[in-house]
Amino acid sequence: MAGYIALLRGINVGKKNRIKMVDLKQLFVNMGFGEVQTYIQSGNVLFKSNEDEEPLRKKIELGFETAFGIEVSVVLRTAEELEWIIQDCPYTKEVVAEADLSSEGESLYVVLLIHAPSQEKIELLDTYTTESDEYRIEGRNVYLLFRHGIRNSRLADNLAKLGVPATVRNWKTINKLGMLAKDI
Repeated sequence: MAGYIALLRGINVGKKNRIKMVDLKQLFVNMGFGEVQTYIQSGNVLFKSNEDEEPLRKKIELGFETAFGIEVSVVLRTAEELEWIIQDCPYTKEVVAEADLSSEGESLYVVLLIHAPSQEKIELLDTYTTESDEYRIEGRNVYLLFRHGIRNSRLADNLAKLGVPATVRNWKTINKLGMLAKDI
């Protein structure tokens, strides 16, 4: 069985699409997955499955809609892929620490895409980079570095231009999920 991390987009944001983590965990247990655990309210579920990624993703999306009446995009990564995301970060600890000093809140984020964007879409995103906002794309993952925070970033506001369903997690969450994934 492979260890997976399901990253759900758009649940428990403000007062919209509120789902209790105990209910989310039970949904995954009911779908037959092993060693299910959730991490924080933003929709992160670690579990084991023998299924391949694409049918698994569709199964989770359908199960979620059936159980909760909400359509969500589900991004999946294996525990191994998550470890690569952490190891392959293009920004050094020093660069991130420097950005953290001038940023409101977190400075480093990862956008997890269902599939890699086209070169044409990447070029559209290039028009929104600035001295304070930059990104690096590595396959199905986009590393974002914000030197003045994500809230006022034109780059963050235009991520949808990549044309790929995605969800965003801050670097602390990515690292915590990586630690938890080692145990599944």
